[in-house]
Amino acid sequence: MTSLRDVLSLSEDQTEDLLASLRTAEGMWVGWRRMERAGLKQAQEARLPLFERTRRFRAYSSWFVPGLIQTYGYTEAVLRAVQRRRVEVDDVADAVAVRMARQRVLYKGDRRFAFLVEESVLRNGLGGAEAQEEQLHHLLTVGSLPSVSLGVVPTRTERSRMPVEGFWIFDAAQVNVELVSGYLTLTQPSEVAAYADTFRELADMALYGAKARALITSVIQTLR
Repeated sequence: MTSLRDVLSLSEDQTEDLLASLRTAEGMWVGWRRMERAGLKQAQEARLPLFERTRRFRAYSSWFVPGLIQTYGYTEAVLRAVQRRRVEVDDVADAVAVRMARQRVLYKGDRRFAFLVEESVLRNGLGGAEAQEEQLHHLLTVGSLPSVSLGVVPTRTERSRMPVEGFWIFDAAQVNVELVSGYLTLTQPSEVAAYADTFRELADMALYGAKARALITSVIQTLR
């Protein structure tokens, strides 16, 4: 860690480099209060350019279904819970509309998508049984798209890799991590590579194709 004495002994050029590094580090982290102070709609809109320029998406979630493959009802439940917890402005309906519009990237352009969810995501009951069942049926539909890989990491007594925080990898350029207190953006190649390695390890544990569909279908049956 750089001490005050070290800072005072730096040359002007070195000081500028240090300040630039500090500004970069500050930009990596945005607290939810700051990000969502104008409402959830604006926060959703701010991410759209990133989604539009990305060609390879990798998303892992241990909490809930990733936004690009959420249904309207599920998204509404997610964002309503967020709004009640930390946002004074109630623009949930507008924010849901923005997120739904963003899903067009699934069907346009030469893009590839790899989604990984923990089995617990299928059973978290978010939005109630009706919304959950609709969401699970949607996973079966989206998972059949030629551009989409959908994997479910099954619950088991022994695993080589424990669940981690949810994250998105955009091409090989950027990782975004949603934490309890804020939104983290990582662009250092070594950090992006670390998340890519984690994604690969979790992907190796997941069920795909007929096995994933069978697991999702079995969860749907428990909701009836």
